[in-house]
Order: sequence, then C-alpha cells, then structure tokens
Amino acid sequence: MGIKLGILGLGTVGTGTVELLSDGTGRHPLLSEIEIYRVGVRSLDKPRQVTLPDSVITTDLESIVTDPQVDIVVELMGGLEPARSLILKAIQCGKHVVTANKAVISRFGDEIFTAANQAGVYVMLEAAVGGGIPVVRPLKQSLSVNRINTVTGIVNGTTNYILTRMRSEGGNFDDVLADAQRLGYAEADPTADVDGLDAADKIAILASLAFDGRIKLEDVYCEGIRQVSKTDIAYADKLGFVIKLLAIAHQDNLSAPLSVRVHPTLVPTDHPLASINGVYNAILVEGEPIGQVMFFGPGAGAGATASAVCSDILNLVAELKLSTENANPLLTCRHHDYSQIAPIEELVTRFYARFLTKDQPGVIGKLGTCFGKYGVSLESVVQTGFQGELAEIVVVTHDVREGDFRQALAEIRSLDPIHSIPSLLRVL
Repeated sequence: MGIKLGILGLGTVGTGTVELLSDGTGRHPLLSEIEIYRVGVRSLDKPRQVTLPDSVITTDLESIVTDPQVDIVVELMGGLEPARSLILKAIQCGKHVVTANKAVISRFGDEIFTAANQAGVYVMLEAAVGGGIPVVRPLKQSLSVNRINTVTGIVNGTTNYILTRMRSEGGNFDDVLADAQRLGYAEADPTADVDGLDAADKIAILASLAFDGRIKLEDVYCEGIRQVSKTDIAYADKLGFVIKLLAIAHQDNLSAPLSVRVHPTLVPTDHPLASINGVYNAILVEGEPIGQVMFFGPGAGAGATASAVCSDILNLVAELKLSTENANPLLTCRHHDYSQIAPIEELVTRFYARFLTKDQPGVIGKLGTCFGKYGVSLESVVQTGFQGELAEIVVVTHDVREGDFRQALAEIRSLDPIHSIPSLLRVL
C-alpha cells in the first residue's frame, strides 16, 4: 500500500515538490511508494505549472490534515497562519509533518515539537534552512557525536547577492537593492532579508539543533545591512576583509551561555566563507573532534528546496515502512528547555569603526586615550582621506567586550573634534 501525501500549497516550492515526486526515473525507488493524495490551494482558478486530477486539488485545507487516509502532511504555504494551526491539527490527528516554513518553526517550534513528541510523530524541516543544502540532518545525525562550538552561516541569498555586487561594482546599497528587485533576487518588500530577520529565523533553528536547546527568537540579536556603505566595503577590502551578513551561534564551553546573533561582519579574505558570493548560501560548523565542516549550495529556488522537502518525505516513508512501536531518537526533538542566551553587551569580538573628525592635530591621540580608558586595544588606525573638510579615520580593534567598546564610543562622541561615527561593524 502506498504512502499518501497531503500537500498544503502549490506555489514555487509546492510545484517543484510535485514535479520531483512525479518524476522517479533515476531517483530513489522509495518514490514509487508515494501517492500525491490531496493538494490544498487557495484558489482553484489560478493557472498552474503542473497538472493534477481535479479530485486531488481542494481549497479545504483542514480536510487534508484531518483526512484519515493521509499519512504525511507537507506544509509549503509559508507565512505564520494558517500554517501553524494546520501543522498542529495534523499532529493532533497523528500525522507526520514535513515543512519548509522557517518562520513558523523559529517562532512556534516549542509548541509544535512538544505536540509532536506527545503525539509520537515527526516534524521534518530540512528545507527550512539553506534551501537544498543538507544541514539539518547532518546536525541531528552525522555530527551528533561532536561537541559543536560554532555555527557560522551565510544563510540569506538576497543580502549576499547585494553585498557581492556592492564589492565587485562599487555600487551603493540602494541602487544594487533596486536592481536586485528588478531581477527578482529581492522581494518588493525586502525588510525580512536586508534587516536580517530571515537569517535570524534560520540561525535560531540551527542553534537549537547544534546546541541541543530550544531558542527564543527574541533572544537572537539581529542587525541588517542597510548601514553598510560602498565606502566601508572599499576600506574592508584594503584591510584584507570582505563584508558578509553572518548568522552566528557560538558557545565558548559547555557551561557558558550561547551567543546567537545576525549582523554584517568583516570576514578575512582567506576565511572559508569569504568566497561565498552571489545568491549562494554556506554554513560552517566547527566542533570537536570534527574540526571544520562547511555546507555550501543554493539557498533557495524551487528545485533546491523541493530536493530538501522530498528527502524528508523519503525518510518518513522509510520510517512508516518499519515498525512504528518505538520512535527514532534521531528524528524526534529531544530537548525541552530553553538555552541561556548571552546579551550582546557580553560579546567579545573585534570592531571596525569609521570616524569623521575635524582636521585638527592630536585627534588620533584623543581617540587612543579614550579607547584605552575602557580597555580597548587598537589593532590598526588608518587615516587616508577627507570627506569635504572632515578627516576620515578608520580603526580596527583587538578583541574587546562589546559593552566596554560601546562605553568608549559614547565618550568619544562627546569629544569636540568628533563629527560623527558613520560606520560600526564587527570583525570575524
């Protein structure tokens, strides 16, 4: 008897999933065990790229998740509601769930996985992070014997595309963003991407998997790329860095709180993530004893995301064909308590700062004195030009506690020669 799927949503990813499931030639033989039993859509009249029997398509989404014939519910609608409610209803009805919905998982994972554990079903989410890049299952299974200390990712293709073009062409953020929107690489409303919100959803999920604790999304520090200028990118290049929007989860030791954050970062040009350009994604995992492992590939798109969705479906099909008496511990969510998240003020990192100052003697000395007062050690100081009548000074610090650095900046802002601090970025 075949495994019956109920698919919610027939947009870009839903269409890609149906096409992939329908074309089993040269693919895994388990695909032949799958029947696309019901597909839920918002409108029956919308033109579609795939042809399905009329009896399969319905606008009654709840009837799919409650149908006793459906074995696996595949949620590909996106958005928070009704996706969340339908996932929970499917779980309540004893159905396994596959989802590509990072927003729902990052915000309501506690509720969803608690319900799934109680119901004895699995919620699979490989497609929620990194498109077609297999990273969720490796963190849950292949790397599970490692002590992970850091997960660092370029997990948003839109911002990586924008920063790549700003660097290669010397363009302004606004101009490159407008062109990215015209080409379809950025949404009409780019807020979730350029303000780091999409990356925050993804690093919350990755941190939960890597560090074995649930993550509250509001604890994730989030900073986007709107403030990154072509001037900063040019200075970073001179100093041996590229600027990337990084999503980082790090833990110094097993008793320390996690640092979970998203922000633009100066990355050394010889770092593995420095060469990840365009719309591509990459996730670098560091742990013991494995060392460094990097996952790289397309972070979005119908084919890539459908690949991840279908891999989860196949895993559940295999599970359903086995004995269902005992749950597979590699597939269930095993953590129940929230992780302690370190406040951003406690972060120890290097900083890049660009100052505009009056053209007076002794300005660099005053900066050094003020930084020294708060224990901020400078790795480099560069004064290379002017903007109008104002001198431009760029500093890169050694490792410093963020709270101490912010205190130093507050005092520096009050100094008479300081006109402004137009840029402040963290250095990897």
